[in-house]
Amino acid sequence: MAKVKAGLPQGTRDFGAETVRKRNYIFNTIRTVFELYGFQPLETPAMENLDTLMGKYGEEGDKLLFKILNNGLERPEKHLKAKEDFDKVLEGKNVEGITERALRYDLTIPFARYVAMNHGQLTFPFKRYQVQPVWRADRPQKGRYREFYQCDADMVGSTSLLSEVEFACIYLEVFAKLQIADCRLQINHRKILRGIMEVCGVEIKEREILVIIDKTDKIGVEGVKEELLKEDIAIEKLEKLLAVYTLDGSNTEKLTFLKDFLQSSETGLKGVLEIEQVLNYLSQSAIADCRSQIGLDLTLARGLEYYTGIIFEAKAPPQVKMGSIGGGGRYDDLTGLFGVPNLPGVGISFGVDRIYDVMEELKLFPEDVHLGTQVLFFNLGEAESKAAFGLIQQLRNKDIRCEIYPDQSKFDKQFKYADKKNIPYAVIIGTKELEEGTCTLKDLKKGEQQTISQQELLSFNFTT
Repeated sequence: MAKVKAGLPQGTRDFGAETVRKRNYIFNTIRTVFELYGFQPLETPAMENLDTLMGKYGEEGDKLLFKILNNGLERPEKHLKAKEDFDKVLEGKNVEGITERALRYDLTIPFARYVAMNHGQLTFPFKRYQVQPVWRADRPQKGRYREFYQCDADMVGSTSLLSEVEFACIYLEVFAKLQIADCRLQINHRKILRGIMEVCGVEIKEREILVIIDKTDKIGVEGVKEELLKEDIAIEKLEKLLAVYTLDGSNTEKLTFLKDFLQSSETGLKGVLEIEQVLNYLSQSAIADCRSQIGLDLTLARGLEYYTGIIFEAKAPPQVKMGSIGGGGRYDDLTGLFGVPNLPGVGISFGVDRIYDVMEELKLFPEDVHLGTQVLFFNLGEAESKAAFGLIQQLRNKDIRCEIYPDQSKFDKQFKYADKKNIPYAVIIGTKELEEGTCTLKDLKKGEQQTISQQELLSFNFTT
């Protein structure tokens, strides 16, 4: 068999023990907060039927779907047909004969599909959280991967704005628990965006304009202006648009401006009212003391086409060039895409991979997150290792994580093993200790050791 050069697909990564422990720290923090707010876990398959996903993320999103080649192509009679079908796929067509499934792009559409399939058995409002990987055929770069985890929470079955209030609280509470200061939670409303289009007289180009406006963070105001000019928008309308999207000031000042600017748009004013209600709720809660900030961002549009109300985007601290680390919003008829109309919903997502990069750069992971094995038993011979193994099993029954070095080796080699694995304690049972029923317990962090009975070892506090 020919040798293969070891490598990874572009945009994917391996995770060693240290990284996995850090990631689990983030996962467990987010799960804990989700559970505090009454959400229950759900998992869906890695792949979905292609027609479940196509058309749900806009034209750009559809291009990023990882389509799965149908199996059965080992049959010679199918080869020619497969080649013909693949040529059609390259032309942008969907051909059932070659691809009928795709890897999930996010967790929201699979969730909507699940609700549609099981709505008769669910208790509404239905609140679920989901922690699973998703795949996007995007161009890999810092903070952007082709395979990455999302942590989602969604609630369907209610139009109450209390849901949006609680989701804002969840964001801020998670970031506070992770000690990520200076995050900014940006909010906007699709109805405000619609109202701006109406007042500026550019409703016919709403979709194109919002896609461009949503790029403000990446290309700046001048870049936005250049792209809008390509859309053949009249100068007076363009200037009116930019006057809104470059608006500065506090949330209160922006809302005051919008109330006047959107007087002729009933839709826009409804959006302003809902944003105002959510901000008022949040200002009266203890969450207002969080270091994270909540701000009305009129350039926030969220590219996904199913949002209908308030939208969220969580931004990394400004000293970390990372951008968005979470987002979501209200989608009042998402399940209608699957034949179950009139189920309002709202949800958010955490970008765990980006949060990891932020915490790594800012050195925010706690010291004990690296801790795996708590105690290493040295191997000094057959009789000694048998005695050690009996103690190990008793300690494991007490939930103490311990292991024995598998080979009888020099002290130096076993000490180096403990050091490289960051193991805080070592237990040594030699000939003398075996005869006396004792052991030498070494605190490898402090460089201290003591001789204690093997019975005392079983009650020693290894967590301090």
